[in-house]
Amino acid sequence: MKELKEHEVVKIDSVRTDANEGESAAQKDLSGYVPGVIDYLRRCETDEEALQIIGYLEEKGEISNDYAKRLRSQLIQKGVRSFGPKKAHGHYEKYGGR
Repeated sequence: MKELKEHEVVKIDSVRTDANEGESAAQKDLSGYVPGVIDYLRRCETDEEALQIIGYLEEKGEISNDYAKRLRSQLIQKGVRSFGPKKAHGHYEKYGGR
């Protein structure tokens, strides 16, 4: 409501289709944090790289076929940056991770 009254603009630069993944990504203290599929996708430069990551994690059983299908659909419709801005090397160190 405040944003509407004050005409503030909040840029949304990523989409999460899994609530648990989004909540996990929002935490600030990353010590002991295990990156998930979205973290890996955010390191990709291209949609093709992202497709390879999704396929690999699906093949290894790290993500379900249904989740992989939803990720591919989002990727095809909105592109790799729809998962969030690109994470640079060293991203986790600034939050206490490795």
